[in-house]
Amino acid sequence: MKKNHIVGVTVALALFLSCVGLAPGVSAQSGNSLYKQLGGYDALAAVTDDFITRLATDKTLGRFFTGASDNSKMRIRQLVLDQLCAATGGPCVYIGRDMKTAHKGLGITEEDWNIAVKHLVATLTKFKVPENLQKEVATAISGLKADIVEKP
Repeated sequence: MKKNHIVGVTVALALFLSCVGLAPGVSAQSGNSLYKQLGGYDALAAVTDDFITRLATDKTLGRFFTGASDNSKMRIRQLVLDQLCAATGGPCVYIGRDMKTAHKGLGITEEDWNIAVKHLVATLTKFKVPENLQKEVATAISGLKADIVEKP
């Protein structure tokens, strides 16, 4: 994979990994996993598809997907979906790398980070994820930022 292609994959993965922080609190309150509350695999697949499309078509972040083959794009999608599914208490297994390892040396900027977060919020809003869960996602995401964004 090309370096810029890997950045696009890992930005998406990092944002979805943040949902790990949501699963315990939501599960304890409702008795259901976050995976079930979000609608299961098909709902997570729809969120993943929308989010990746937003990243790939963004004028700044789209460069990370340039040159990716159709097969590579399908692999990106599946890794993101598996990570989201596993992180929210679903039956999937994520086999990708941890965020620090995946992002080391890629030069992801604060601007890249902020743009990707805005796209995630837009996707969650589109799929009518309640505001309280969106706030929890934002809190969880902030904890991963140090492993993803590189200092200039």
